[in-house]
Amino acid sequence: MVEIQGGIYTPLYSLDSQKITVKPFSMDVYPVTNADFLAFVKKYPDWKKSTAKRLYADSNYLRHWASDTEFPQYLSNSPVVNVSWFAAKRYCECEGKRLATTAEWELAAKASPTSKDGSRDTAFRQWLIQVLSKPSGNATPAVGLTPRNYYGVYDLHGLVWEWTYDFNSALTTGESRGNSTLDNSLFCGGGSFASKDVSNYPAFMRFAIRSSVKARYCVPNLGFRCVR
Repeated sequence: MVEIQGGIYTPLYSLDSQKITVKPFSMDVYPVTNADFLAFVKKYPDWKKSTAKRLYADSNYLRHWASDTEFPQYLSNSPVVNVSWFAAKRYCECEGKRLATTAEWELAAKASPTSKDGSRDTAFRQWLIQVLSKPSGNATPAVGLTPRNYYGVYDLHGLVWEWTYDFNSALTTGESRGNSTLDNSLFCGGGSFASKDVSNYPAFMRFAIRSSVKARYCVPNLGFRCVR
């Protein structure tokens, strides 16, 4: 784990008065891998592919594993995906850690390779857009292949999405222009209205993925890492 300096996180949709103060914390350098998760399910069999309760993980749980303890060897050092929020949270707790809050994750992910605040780093922002504009390959790459950020953390961008403890805090119930109706068909029209940075395309993408999942969902490009 590496130390992440505290700071101020401003949510994508918020008032200036809603800035969040983040205290210093430690973050795993890499996402949790399939090999890491295999060790977990061997120790906690309730979370094996065949035994995990559907209340806590849908039918896609560990879908890319051939059995309770087998997956393609080339995925050993790739981030584990197809895991629910419940499974990710439990893994972190069993390691004496926890999932990052959205504010903590976003603060760490704001760092470019050379600065703890990459929001004004044109090259960094352009790289993020290029990464997000490319379709994912068939096989999830190994961890540690993306550029290391200012804090020494890898893969916060460019590998997989990651669960956060309060991912569902991004839930939107009203349309953004007036917030006076629950007509979901109006949401897209006001998608960027009142956002803090309309040019921050990657942040909109993260907001969208967090808004689209439920805690029991297991998605082929959604993994996690732990903090303390």
